[in-house]
Amino acid sequence: MRHNNFKLTTLAASLLLASGSLAADDHDARAVAERLVDEHFQNSTLSREEQIEELMWFAKAAEPFRDMDIQTVAEGLTTHVYESEVLAEAFSELTGINVTHNIIGEGDVVDTMQNQMQSGNSIYDGFVNDTDAIGTHIRYGTTINLSEAMENEWADYTLPTLDLDDFIGLQYGTGPDGSLYQLPTQQFANLYWFRYDWFQREDLQAQFRDIYGYDLGVPTNWTAYEDIAEFFSEHVGEIDGEKIYGHMDYGRRDPSLGWRFHDSWLSMAGMGSPGVPSGNPVDDWGIRVNEDSQPVGASVSRGGATNSPASVFAMQKAVDWLRDFAPPEAQGMTFGEAGPVPAQGNIAQQIFWYTAFTADMTDPDVAVTDDEGNPKWRMAPSPTGPYWEEGMKVGYQDVGAWTFFDSTPEDRRTAAWLFGQFTVSKTVSLEKLMHGLTPIRESDIFSEQMTEMAPKLGGLVEFYRSPNESNWTPTGTNVPDYPRMAPLWWQNLAPVMSGEVTPQEGLDALAADMDSTMNRLARANVFDSYAPLLNEERDPQYWLDQDGAPKAKLDDEMPQGTTMPYDEMMEEWMSAGTR
Repeated sequence: MRHNNFKLTTLAASLLLASGSLAADDHDARAVAERLVDEHFQNSTLSREEQIEELMWFAKAAEPFRDMDIQTVAEGLTTHVYESEVLAEAFSELTGINVTHNIIGEGDVVDTMQNQMQSGNSIYDGFVNDTDAIGTHIRYGTTINLSEAMENEWADYTLPTLDLDDFIGLQYGTGPDGSLYQLPTQQFANLYWFRYDWFQREDLQAQFRDIYGYDLGVPTNWTAYEDIAEFFSEHVGEIDGEKIYGHMDYGRRDPSLGWRFHDSWLSMAGMGSPGVPSGNPVDDWGIRVNEDSQPVGASVSRGGATNSPASVFAMQKAVDWLRDFAPPEAQGMTFGEAGPVPAQGNIAQQIFWYTAFTADMTDPDVAVTDDEGNPKWRMAPSPTGPYWEEGMKVGYQDVGAWTFFDSTPEDRRTAAWLFGQFTVSKTVSLEKLMHGLTPIRESDIFSEQMTEMAPKLGGLVEFYRSPNESNWTPTGTNVPDYPRMAPLWWQNLAPVMSGEVTPQEGLDALAADMDSTMNRLARANVFDSYAPLLNEERDPQYWLDQDGAPKAKLDDEMPQGTTMPYDEMMEEWMSAGTR
């Protein structure tokens, strides 16, 4: 974990120097800044005076763009709604830049971004785009290189107290050349969720030990997860007269089904190579790259691992667990429909749970909190599959980040850059975190406010304070065109979840489609750099016989189940080195 060496005592002075001589209307700007801090941003790791000086810098820097109208866009997370409803209005009042922060569907954000990149027409002045698309941004030559811009055209418009070292996810928006292309504005992870109150019951602990021969606890491998799913679904069956289930998931043919699998499910089973944030040379999509970061294939026959034995195992477990241990209606649900189900009180555990649902789980009116709003549940590190090995990523993390394109006129792009920085500035970031629970700054995570909130958040604060948090990562730079390739996942894997084709058949088709897409794009010469250069196909056994990914099928894919008591796991977690 990095340590922020920035001295807050110098913050106000540096801001005053950067903002230049005081203008005649600075008293008006100061009055606005003071009111904004007092009305909206009382929670901050900065002092009140430091906040005011930071806001004064924005007012001064924005003077060339006063009365300009700009349009930015993000998906409908609570964090981005807060940016739209509170931060955009505050920024407009402070700077005179009239910003509309549009909230649309995640798929619509990606489609619109792709349209802007291909057409060269400026649709939005700034995008909040997941860093899953970093491989796209480094290749097409249309995304603004933030590192270069901050040294050049944005040198006078980059917040002196932006403090990039304080961001916990900067590496996910960074290309192989070390340049930053995307600036994080929210993060949430995919973890293991379970009913802590049920797991603590002595009668259930004794029953589980009698049946399985080991202790009921947080599963650290997939065998234990399956045993616990079976235990609650088949052996416990009911609690307080209500039918309960040992697993929750979703399986409807829908774009959101793609997230379920390309958000690191295969690598949780151990499909890829060691290396964080992305496996190298084989990433969590199963795409292999050469030493020059050029994709050479997803299929095992080209050295990839998308259709490898580890991937087949992962898909088979997804099918089996959904069929055997989840509510019957889960098969026909989408991501949005399945998300609220655990809060209804009849789910014992979920292996693939996004922390974006934390706020919904803490409502005192839901079935999984007690009368005082304390959670009956906890989140914990994700269990890993039999192909997983030390040094690999453990799970997925979503990082929404500010992204800009050269098709946007420079003045509007610069004004949008100012707004983007405003939404992540230390003046507002802690208040935004307390609303949306999607942290981006280390200083906020270790704040007194988050320490106070921690008992109500079921392990979220502990997760982000652990050095191991960095083992949960987004899609990396191996994926050359995320908007084009992401839909291939749900289109090919929906028939697997419905039982129309086998996991091997679905993954073979997915890998072939990814190879075909990469080859077609490379031949069209659309990439500015790191273009795919596919390996010739050869007998898959050649690659399975090599060290590392793709990995040969294990003789025993379901070793003895292993668990750990939650409180013991948290102690180990906070001291690093969970496994």
